[in-house]
Amino acid sequence: MTNAPPQKRSASIDWNARFHTLAAQAEHPLLKRFYEAGVVGAETPLEHVEMLAMDVETTGLNAKADGVVSIGLLPFTLKRIRCGEALYWLINPLSELRGESVTFHHITHSDILNAPQLPDVLETLLEAMAGKVIVVHYRTIERGFLDQSLRRHIGEGLQFPVIDTMQLEARMHRKQRGWIDRLFRRPLLSIRLADSRMRYNLPQYHAHHALTDALATAELLQAQIANHYVPSIAVGELWD
Repeated sequence: MTNAPPQKRSASIDWNARFHTLAAQAEHPLLKRFYEAGVVGAETPLEHVEMLAMDVETTGLNAKADGVVSIGLLPFTLKRIRCGEALYWLINPLSELRGESVTFHHITHSDILNAPQLPDVLETLLEAMAGKVIVVHYRTIERGFLDQSLRRHIGEGLQFPVIDTMQLEARMHRKQRGWIDRLFRRPLLSIRLADSRMRYNLPQYHAHHALTDALATAELLQAQIANHYVPSIAVGELWD
């Protein structure tokens, strides 16, 4: 393991500029307010960044056809996870629950019968996200589903910067994979959330609960930074 930060990527997104543009384009007042809150500059040291771990559970894997059934949020920094400020919602999706998704997240039709729909929690959700860098494990789910779900409900999508702990884990293992591994075609290590946590001796949690997975993701990022990076690394080196 090394504490040296990785080589700087050349195509880091200027999220400050993007938020300025999105604020001018947004029609929904809650989205406009969210974008107007802005985001930290890409050069900001990660140790000074307020982050929000996020996990969503869904009815399937197709963001254009499936929906969100739960959301877990947990604010944190590199030094502290603020469990007392956690937020969790069951969400009534527009799409039907599928049997195989229920076996993962254990959210049933009776659980969501009287649950709010996504627009009902949108104000609180965006207030929690405002000004923070979102941390997820596999950005395609959280960013894709929130964007598509809001498009269906209010006609506008949602964009925001994320640090993806799965992407960081994949990046580190690509660097560490030697020529002998490639020669003998040894399989790549799993970068699933639970498997990634095991490599840092983090405790095992019950998977596929949005709030528990948000906590697991926050802890994983803290461990990744402590073992492979330095706290002063610029957030723009890690976000997408």
